[in-house]
Amino acid sequence: MSDIERLEQEDLFKELKYNEQGLIPAIIQDWQDGAVLMLGYMNEKSLETTLQSGKITFWSRSRKKYWTKGETSGNFLLLKEIFTDCDKDTILIKAEAKGPTCHTGKRSCFSWKVTS
Repeated sequence: MSDIERLEQEDLFKELKYNEQGLIPAIIQDWQDGAVLMLGYMNEKSLETTLQSGKITFWSRSRKKYWTKGETSGNFLLLKEIFTDCDKDTILIKAEAKGPTCHTGKRSCFSWKVTS
């Protein structure tokens, strides 16, 4: 028996809980091996754009504008699946990475391990 519940796409926007800035954290995970690639923030419009285009689009908190991952580098993240957490205040996106995800050229933005 699976613990995965279904949420219809049209209900997604009604159920998500955005923060006071209208944003929701989006964890990006490799759709095949489960590696965490990055964390970004989305609002309703960037999520809608992602669903329509199939390319992961975020809201840049620092630049105050929309950006589709890969628009300058060509290293797009292609949408495979979307999940929400139990509180509906975080989303998990499984994606196919077309090249490195991190701006440093690494596969993942989470490539630095803290050691003692």
